[in-house]
Amino acid sequence: MSWQRGDQIRPRYLNPDDADYLQAADELISLVRQHLEGRRRELQRALDDYIGIGTDYRILRGLIKLLVDRCEFATVAPMEPADLRRNLFFRAAQHHPVFDREPVLALVGQELNIEPTKLLESLYADLPDNQRLVAFDETDARALLDEYNLAQAQALFYRSIEMTIWVEPQSPAGYRKLFEAIKYYRLIHSIHGNTAQGYEIRLSGPVSLFHRSQKYGIQMAVFLPALLSCQGWKMRAEIENRNKQVFFDLNSQQKQLYAERFDHSEEENPQIEKLLTKWPTLESDWHLARCSEVLDLGESAFAPDLVAKTPTDERIYIELLGFWTPRYLQQRLQEFARGGMRNYLLAVSEEWRGSREEPVNLPPNVLVYKSTLDAKALRMALMKVTDQSV
Repeated sequence: MSWQRGDQIRPRYLNPDDADYLQAADELISLVRQHLEGRRRELQRALDDYIGIGTDYRILRGLIKLLVDRCEFATVAPMEPADLRRNLFFRAAQHHPVFDREPVLALVGQELNIEPTKLLESLYADLPDNQRLVAFDETDARALLDEYNLAQAQALFYRSIEMTIWVEPQSPAGYRKLFEAIKYYRLIHSIHGNTAQGYEIRLSGPVSLFHRSQKYGIQMAVFLPALLSCQGWKMRAEIENRNKQVFFDLNSQQKQLYAERFDHSEEENPQIEKLLTKWPTLESDWHLARCSEVLDLGESAFAPDLVAKTPTDERIYIELLGFWTPRYLQQRLQEFARGGMRNYLLAVSEEWRGSREEPVNLPPNVLVYKSTLDAKALRMALMKVTDQSV
């Protein structure tokens, strides 16, 4: 939910100190806890009854959605329900017409060593409504309200056209933390500025893509907690709202959203992990390692993921792009050309292409792969870049 005034749009935040909302959040958490090991339909019925016909039903449904996302449901049965049904229906066909189901249940139960009542209970245990709540990642009332507020802000990013982030001068570690978060969520980005004066980062929004826009919107939304955990920034997102362009502004001094309440662990890119593991098994003069540098390209900057080095310290910097389009790729190539840099390699996956347009006339500095980047293909690409640079 959001509100708009002029060209500004804002999420409708809850007051996390409001006694009524805290009580509602606490009661909903307790309600879910009470239904551990119960069926999904029983929990849903209890939650629907709690909502009733009150005026805050949209807020309550939002809180419930967040709690259900913390739930794990599973089929609980002594054996696969499909196998149970197959056995029971086979025996029932042999006793056709069945006027009394108890003997058939008893017979099948004896054959499978399952109590008849348990057999009947498990017969359709694989249906979603009959699945059991086997785990609940419990939170507290205040944290749930904070999570609700975060979700309201994240919802705006599903309709974003572009996000611009201005980063104040800070330590290299501070810059790198933000750059790595952008890359981890595979966002289409351009970086301008330098370490001394700070950076301007532009992120393309899902509305600007013609392909895979829903998937990209999710990535942009889940990037927000990572941004909140960084220091010294301000952000403006251009949002499409009812066919009009409006703006959502935020900065690192804001007090409505709290990233520390949400787990944003520094997970590694699995593609990079696989490359680093596989690389030592190849016959190559290149040594492959992670790169923590931010390279100045004059008008823009380059934050590579990896660096390949030879014994003579010749280097090629490698970036694994996330979402991309042919147009974005050409813009990146132009940045390298203007910066006079040739010892780089951009690896792009067909799986993450955000446009149906095919890339054409790509230089050796671009490696296109389907879904998994092969170490041998990377080695070959490095050789091509080296030949070009000679």
